[in-house]
Amino acid sequence: MAPINQSKVSEFILMGITRDPTLQHYLSILFLLIYLITVFGNSTIIFIIVIINGLHTPMYFLLGNLSFSDLCYSTVVMPKTLYALFSKHLEIFISYTGCVLQLYFFAVFASTECYILSAMAYDRYVAICHPLLYALIMNKRRCIFVMLIVYIGGLCTGGVHTSATFVLNFCGPNIINHFYCDIPPLMELSCSDTYTSKTVIFGVVSCLGLLSVMVILLSYFYIFFTIMNIRTSEGKHKAFSTCTSHLLCVALFYGTVFFMYLRPANNYSVNQNKVVSVFYTMVIPMMNPIIYSLRNKEVIDTVIYYLKKLL
Repeated sequence: MAPINQSKVSEFILMGITRDPTLQHYLSILFLLIYLITVFGNSTIIFIIVIINGLHTPMYFLLGNLSFSDLCYSTVVMPKTLYALFSKHLEIFISYTGCVLQLYFFAVFASTECYILSAMAYDRYVAICHPLLYALIMNKRRCIFVMLIVYIGGLCTGGVHTSATFVLNFCGPNIINHFYCDIPPLMELSCSDTYTSKTVIFGVVSCLGLLSVMVILLSYFYIFFTIMNIRTSEGKHKAFSTCTSHLLCVALFYGTVFFMYLRPANNYSVNQNKVVSVFYTMVIPMMNPIIYSLRNKEVIDTVIYYLKKLL
């Protein structure tokens, strides 16, 4: 990360999701349940992929990394949010450094997820369009290299986002009307000119996001025409069924990201942003393992097998 600008503000106050005590009570139970499902679902997928030799394939290697990314970027936000809800605190104090670190790691793992979804689209393209060359193209060394690039890209993207935000001066007030340190509400607090920082962040999100989307769209463009050339309906269904889980995850993730960060400034609404952020930070990491598990017989069979052994 680039050197962080020294500001007068030494800590921030997060206003949380709601200030209604009754709603806090119900949300604390709901969000705890969501987080437990997220941790259990993603940890289970990682565990299964590691211990089952039959799942040591490129597709499951990428799925395991997707689950790791989901688990991490949800954990960056959820524990502090749950603490605030269960302790009935209307505000959460977070140090300046803590806010920097929270934003950085959230941006790192969210960006990593974006790139993993693109890598998974390419994997499906090779598997369906070039099945005879799949083992050669998606060999172990290449998969590791791809994931190395993905994580380096995530670290760099997170660094750009964090540096562009905290290079600004924060002179006060220090109240963030959100439940975690996110870029839009932090920009609202800055006493500096935010035009350059907003332009840099918008440019990075637009370029890298659109590049990732282009990889996905091109992959599925070729996949679609390959499937259409399959003569049997059974073959078409089997080929398409391997892509549906990924397409659902892509639609959930990219739809939310673009809505949050590529909206015009005059359409920004704090309450609307909180609702979308809940979906982005809590619901999506919970849904991804469910989507892949429910549509994957190998994962379901493995889970059932180990549950029977435990019982």
